[in-house]
Formats: sequence, C-alpha cells, structure tokens
Amino acid sequence: QVQVAESGGGLVQAGGSLRLSCVASGSISGINIMGWYRQAPGKQRELAAVISRENRTTYGTSVAGRFTVSRGAGRNTVYLQMNSLKPEDTAVYYCCAFATTPSWGQGTQVTVSS
Repeated sequence: QVQVAESGGGLVQAGGSLRLSCVASGSISGINIMGWYRQAPGKQRELAAVISRENRTTYGTSVAGRFTVSRGAGRNTVYLQMNSLKPEDTAVYYCCAFATTPSWGQGTQVTVSS
C-alpha cells in the first residue's frame, strides 16, 4: 500500500509562482505514475500534470506551458512548479500515486488572487 502527502499550497497573487511537493511512502517500488490533479469549487477533479516511471510527462490543457512536474532524486518525491498563476488555478491540488491501485493525498489549497 502507498501513502502520499502533499505540501506547499498557499495564497499568491496572479502572475506569481508556487511549488508543491509530494512524498510517497509504503510500497513505492510499485508506483508507475505520480503527479497532480486539482479540483476547483463546483467542478470535477481534473488532471494538472503527471510523470511516469520513465519520466514521461502529461499536462492538462489549461496548465501546459505554465506548470512543470518533476521527480526528486529518490523517485518517491514529485514536485509541481506553478508559474504565471491565474485566479482560475485556484483549487485543491491532490497528489496521486498509481501502483496497482491509485493512492491520493489529502490535498493542499492553492488560492490565486486577482
């Protein structure tokens, strides 16, 4: 079983940057993909960015070119660098780890003020 924990959310002005971190623990050898989803109030959870074991990345259309997902040296850590933030990026950001079953963190709030 895999557990994940996020950190790094907060309040930022439009145009600013934030970096989210996520650490996975437990049976991390089985993780194929790690990354980030987000859920804004009243909306469905959507893909932000994920990275595979082979370091292939996939981005949601609304964040491509502004957000960068990367792995730490230990392979059980993933980061989300968010630049040029917009008010519409306001959401709870969830770290995810996909092994035999998906594992989700509790989420971290990101609020972008205009």
